[in-house]
Amino acid sequence: MIELKNISKSFGKTQALRDVSLSLSAGKCIGLIGPNACGKTTMIKSILSMVVPDHGTIYFNGKNIHKEVQYKNDIGYMPQIGRYPENMSIKQVINMIRDIRCFDGVEDTALYDAFGLEHFDGKKMRTLSGGTTQKVSATIAFLFNPSVLILDEPTAGLDPLASEILRDKIIKEREKGKLILITSHLLSELDDMLTDIIFMQESEVIFNKTITALFEETNESRVSKAISKLLKNIK
Repeated sequence: MIELKNISKSFGKTQALRDVSLSLSAGKCIGLIGPNACGKTTMIKSILSMVVPDHGTIYFNGKNIHKEVQYKNDIGYMPQIGRYPENMSIKQVINMIRDIRCFDGVEDTALYDAFGLEHFDGKKMRTLSGGTTQKVSATIAFLFNPSVLILDEPTAGLDPLASEILRDKIIKEREKGKLILITSHLLSELDDMLTDIIFMQESEVIFNKTITALFEETNESRVSKAISKLLKNIK
């Protein structure tokens, strides 16, 4: 579904991505893991054409995304920090995105309903807590029933109940055969959700494994412990 071939990107003297090649398939929920400044965000922004790689090619359903925009209609993106017009209400923001997307299918309002946003949709974005803003971002990411979901630290700022609602939704969308890419520093929250792990460090992919292979190789049953053990063995 998404293929990265020999992607490299530098910002001045800083190498953000170094010859990254990956194949991301439908039906997988992939954890993109690694320390800060390892290249995760640059990779995501490259897929979204928010960053243009210096070298390499990215394909979406077999088509080069360079100078393409239409493919983005098949992607739901939840940023780590959502930034919206402060004077607009939740309802106005969602309607604005509707107008931009020109979506003619059946909207997925499950998160909007589960989060109870109808009780707050008249509130201005500037008055919202970080957690409520995250709920708006999650709702928009899933709203247009995309085949690909890219979720950057999706549970950051959410209360435990909202986090569980979002986790359940992610699992349901994975079971529908969608491709889901998640970045998170809270490895404990990734248990039961992921099918694969990509670990990045210093702008490179250190390993790319299925969860089954990771657990078998490390004899662990939790993502955080398995990654820790594998990294010790690599070193």
